[in-house]
Amino acid sequence: MQTIRVTCAHDCPCMCSLLAQVDNGRIIKVTGDPEQPFTAGFACGKVNRDAEVVHSPDRIQTPLRRTGPKGSGEFTPITWDAALDEIEARWKAIIAADGPLALLGYAYSSHQGQINRHLPNGLFHAMGTSRLQAGTVCDACADAAWEATLGPVGCVDPDTIAESDLILIWGCDVKAVNVHLWQKAEQRQKQGVKIVVIDPNRNRTAQSADWHIPIKVGTDAALAIGIVHILVRDNKCDEAYLAAKTVGFEQWKREVVGNFPPARVAEITGLTVADVERLAAMYGATKKSFLRIGWGMTRVALGGQAMRAVATLPAVTGAYGQRGGGAMSVTAGSMEFNFAPVRKPSGPAQTREVNHSLLGEALLTLRDPPLKALFISSNNPAVTCPDTRQVKQGLAREDLFTVVHDHALTDTARHADIVLPATTYLETSDFYRAYGTYYIQFAPAAVEPQGEAWSNMRLAQELAPRMGITDEIFRLTPEQILPKFFEGAKGAVAQIDPQSLLNHRAIKAAPEGEGQEFRTKSGKLEIYSEDLAAQGLPPMPIWEPDPQEVADAARWPLRLLTTPGYFQSHTAFTSNAFLRAREGEPHCVLHPNDAARRGLADGAKVRLFNDRGMVGLVLKISDETREGVALVPGQRPEGEAVSGTVNNLCSTRLTDIGAGATYQSTFLDVEAWENTPTRAAAE
Repeated sequence: MQTIRVTCAHDCPCMCSLLAQVDNGRIIKVTGDPEQPFTAGFACGKVNRDAEVVHSPDRIQTPLRRTGPKGSGEFTPITWDAALDEIEARWKAIIAADGPLALLGYAYSSHQGQINRHLPNGLFHAMGTSRLQAGTVCDACADAAWEATLGPVGCVDPDTIAESDLILIWGCDVKAVNVHLWQKAEQRQKQGVKIVVIDPNRNRTAQSADWHIPIKVGTDAALAIGIVHILVRDNKCDEAYLAAKTVGFEQWKREVVGNFPPARVAEITGLTVADVERLAAMYGATKKSFLRIGWGMTRVALGGQAMRAVATLPAVTGAYGQRGGGAMSVTAGSMEFNFAPVRKPSGPAQTREVNHSLLGEALLTLRDPPLKALFISSNNPAVTCPDTRQVKQGLAREDLFTVVHDHALTDTARHADIVLPATTYLETSDFYRAYGTYYIQFAPAAVEPQGEAWSNMRLAQELAPRMGITDEIFRLTPEQILPKFFEGAKGAVAQIDPQSLLNHRAIKAAPEGEGQEFRTKSGKLEIYSEDLAAQGLPPMPIWEPDPQEVADAARWPLRLLTTPGYFQSHTAFTSNAFLRAREGEPHCVLHPNDAARRGLADGAKVRLFNDRGMVGLVLKISDETREGVALVPGQRPEGEAVSGTVNNLCSTRLTDIGAGATYQSTFLDVEAWENTPTRAAAE
């Protein structure tokens, strides 16, 4: 029996260090590595089942060629040579006829290893193809709004939560998506520090908090500005910090903050005046307030304003200047590696971009040239993108040559012309950089690739010479690529010898010094942003009703709230039958009053619908969510639900900042499934 140090590659901020127990080439067990201080020797309930995925009989074993209609899942096995020959021939023919812009490479976040995640995109960058504007389905709005406020910089070190005097978790179910931070917070809670959760849903994190504040969806900016109003009124602002470290506070106070007194904020957010006052008093009572900001609040039409307003709060109290205080969003901005050799080895600096959230639209409407070939690795857009019906229409084009590289036959893979078997992270060596901690790690493969599976890295390196790409990066091993990330690196990571990572243990690379660093043009936190003003956007954080949301709410009585499932947080876990069973059937949660108005019973099949589409789910009745909200946990494949996927309901409208998806700006109604069988079948 061998014990091999590996790193979890799932899309999660924790980046757990793991121990894989291997016997005769088979992974017997996956557990947490006790030597890693942050992830603290335990793996979440999802990752500790990953050995089952590696050795699942349901994995794709060989390359496949489509034999039936797109979407049918009808394939026949072929060899790797045959698959690569066909890909090479088709791509070269398309480039000869329409140019490289007719190709789109689409690799995203399913594999968080920096080599296996980015080298496929590096290949397409070198080829000069159309490029994916990745992340708009997830974090683009949050990141852009953070950057407009603090600059392109990381956040507070989550380890400092051990010194915080108040923990505020805003719009993030950390028990589902950041469980190791919860462990740190819970330790502080046992020492008497209060945990407050602001979230429309009484999720597991909220249930374990000292206080849950059930805010209305889409009103986070109003609450944040309302807190500032009270802090100003009660002389709780750190005037010295604001004067030294921020731009625009006095103007914001004069032109915006004064318009958000507690009574108005309570009306907007659905909270009581007493709760708004209590929250502001708690926040203003300490500078060592730790604020964990989730991205869910930014997936609305005016999501950028929400992030800007909430991220400004620690500046008002001076918490950004205190160890144990500040705000946590993403750490990655302060880990200044050189990613260019992998992500951009060669190729034009600029070319046509395709917004991740608008894939379906791009497949159906792009011209000069239209997209003729699509390569998808580490993603499942037929489930995860907004308006998935449009995405599937695009994928169904007979003139679109689609290649999917995955370990399972996903909804997206079923639409491919060629499906290639992919390794899991436990079968690959790679370099990892967390985005929710300041740890980095190089991890080897725990076992050899199963069946005929290839890693993303190997596939990119095999395709590169076929397509005439000669960059050195496509000939190097993972161990040889590792030092490239450190060539020209800055900050804390520049002090690390990459060879020290080859013992496969995590190393911390946190920024030096006390207090939050700002990297805006002014070098300060910009409450007033000249860059946003130049774009015609509100230069200061504001809440205002969105006209389209107001109109949609007048037509449809319920608002969609999508959250991560605990055992199916994203579709990468779909291939594990045990986790699917633990999560249960895809379902919708309605407040008892909303269910009663519709005559719906717990456990009934229901139809969620609007003008864009419908999804059939099982109903759960609970007061864990507010009236007027249809809560749908997890993004589940079409075959698991009664019918369809939840993103059938979501439009491709983009956020105010960062061009992100607006899943939570979706309005709908719910009815009994059996009431409309003809309509449901037609859709």
